Amino acid sequence: MIHRFVFHNDRIQPIEEVRLSPGQSGLLSGWGVFTTMRIVEGIPFAFERHWKRLARDAEKTRCPFPFDPEAVRDQLQEVLHANEVREGCARIYIVGNQAGHWRSSEPFPPADLLICSAGLPPYREPARLTLHEQGRHAASPLAGVKVTSWLTNVWNLSEAHESGYDEVVLLNERGEVAECTAANIFCVHGGHVTTPPLSSGCLEGITRSVVVEIGPPAGVPVVEHTLYPEDLYTADEVLISSTNRGVISVAEVHGNKMAAAPGPLAHKLEALFGKYVREYVEAHASAAGRR
Repeated sequence: MIHRFVFHNDRIQPIEEVRLSPGQSGLLSGWGVFTTMRIVEGIPFAFERHWKRLARDAEKTRCPFPFDPEAVRDQLQEVLHANEVREGCARIYIVGNQAGHWRSSEPFPPADLLICSAGLPPYREPARLTLHEQGRHAASPLAGVKVTSWLTNVWNLSEAHESGYDEVVLLNERGEVAECTAANIFCVHGGHVTTPPLSSGCLEGITRSVVVEIGPPAGVPVVEHTLYPEDLYTADEVLISSTNRGVISVAEVHGNKMAAAPGPLAHKLEALFGKYVREYVEAHASAAGRR
């Protein structure tokens, strides 16, 4: 559930006072980008990575992006302070205001900035995954872009929940594994960890990027490679990663049960990622204290 205080363009307001208009054409057509950050001990984890992806996605979608990262970081901290958030998550939305015919003459800025926070959503570990064909279009120019047009994700996730599953593996038009609706996916065969390449149409998730970096130096080979459903069904372990869940194990994929969940590499990657988060938070808490 979103917390009460929200930053909108130039100030913090109670959510019931924030005014959005049908005349903001990007709002109703989904012309915007966003990112979700984990908040740990009051620190937005991996803010720099999130900002870099947000700016890249804005450029890809030609969404106006006249924002300074340090100013937005400060505004995010205002939201966290107003909502008394020490542990939770936050979202930054950039919404274009001047797209197409269905817009008004109201004096909107080129893009709206919205920052909100929330508690961490509940999740189950190990997770149960179902599968959906044609869930990603790898050939789309918007493949891998985190846009506010999020219907495919919430629609597929709702259907999975109705069937008793926690998430759904989305296949692209070639029948390859891409990702889940709100998580990247990994599988383990013989001690080697594999995750779909970006060419599959998956999002370049922040947690995914950290795992790909920190695994090999710690003796856990993590490589990008095209995966098919059979690779998941026959894996020693399957893992998913996301901002709100970190790295968690999977017990079942589309009726195929994993022999051991969580397995040894799930434990190791969870521990490595947890250490990385702690070090990041300690470093940025120290930097904040010096300012």
